[in-house]
Amino acid sequence: MWGGKNIFRNITLVKDIFSSLHSRNYRLFFTGQGISLIGTWMQNVALSWLVYRLTGSVLLLGVVGFTSQIPSFVLSPFTGVITDRFNKIKIITLTQISFMLHALLVATLVLFQLIEVWHIIALSVLFGIITAFDTPARQSLVINLIDDPKDLGNAIALNSALFNSGRLIGPAIAGIVIAIVGEGICFLINAASFIAVIAALQKIKIPHKKPSAISANFKKSFFDGVHYTFQSVPIRMLIILLALLSVISLSFIVLLPAYAKEVLHGKADTLGYLMSALGAGALCGALYMASRKTVIGLGRLLALGIPILGLAVIAASFSGNLFFSLPAFFAGGIFMVISLSSINTMLQTIADEDKRGRVMSFYAMALMGMTPIGNLLAGIFASKIGLTNTFLLSGIITVLSGFWFGMNLKSLRRYVRPIYVHKGILPHLPDN
Repeated sequence: MWGGKNIFRNITLVKDIFSSLHSRNYRLFFTGQGISLIGTWMQNVALSWLVYRLTGSVLLLGVVGFTSQIPSFVLSPFTGVITDRFNKIKIITLTQISFMLHALLVATLVLFQLIEVWHIIALSVLFGIITAFDTPARQSLVINLIDDPKDLGNAIALNSALFNSGRLIGPAIAGIVIAIVGEGICFLINAASFIAVIAALQKIKIPHKKPSAISANFKKSFFDGVHYTFQSVPIRMLIILLALLSVISLSFIVLLPAYAKEVLHGKADTLGYLMSALGAGALCGALYMASRKTVIGLGRLLALGIPILGLAVIAASFSGNLFFSLPAFFAGGIFMVISLSSINTMLQTIADEDKRGRVMSFYAMALMGMTPIGNLLAGIFASKIGLTNTFLLSGIITVLSGFWFGMNLKSLRRYVRPIYVHKGILPHLPDN
């Protein structure tokens, strides 16, 4: 009897986790992206290993990370307005084709042994420009792909699960491929993987909607978005927290090639193991978020998750052994995704429907635009005070950031609760 109840409960849980896949459009998008993201993560690992192999410089790892993402910081507020004015499917299709051509160009340079550091930096800037157009369109498209708006939180969490499944599988494959045939094939595989997402995008059917009146004037639309985002206390607080995490807490990732080689005395396969451990944890965190049925309690989850993320980075700083580092990165991956997914879901839930695209452009700016600054700082600090001390400093500041958010959680709730009541998310104001 009890066994039957447990089986029924498990089946219900699985249905809850994958509820947004009932929507045909989202299912197509999810499948295409799933294939493409494996290639993307293969390229990420291959590029970082290539840079470190060519230069042996942790500073240049930071520089490449900076140049690939700083365009998002500069362009995202403007590309968010463009997203609201034009067809999102067409924008994303163009960005995916651009990413494919970019990967082919890098593959050609590497396979013919023509690649130089300045090529990598210039192509990283181009990659960042494409990303600045892609991210706001992708983030704001999700709600248009699902049949039931209540599945929004689930779809966001499944996007994280998909992203981190790629992070789990891609680096492991890349480590093996690099060890056998070199980095060039990874870029070639990534280029081929974009065929899947481009094909999926062509099959998605979304009813055409005329642009809203607010998007008719670009300048007015832009400043309305800026005003709305930064006048809202909860949105402003979450954007600032995300920017802080991007600069301080996530910057250790760009140093992983050097960490694998210098601290753990490993090779490309060691880097693949570390990235896969991070991805496995992130996947677990994303699946947990997908299983949640409500946005209530996400603030408390953030206040808990951010300090634990910091403790995981601190633990990695004291490790000189792969078997100790793997669980540290696994735990870090769990709470990294829980934190980022919580912020994403809260922002999309709080934001008004007609301003969500512009709010998410600032989300992209804080996440992907501030990360390059963190990457550059991480490279500078690692070259000055060493890798392990940089990890330690990052972890300590992350823990303190979590404590700061926890101290302001009551104030945040006072602003968020009325919004949730107005939108029907909360029927009353529970004291939790």
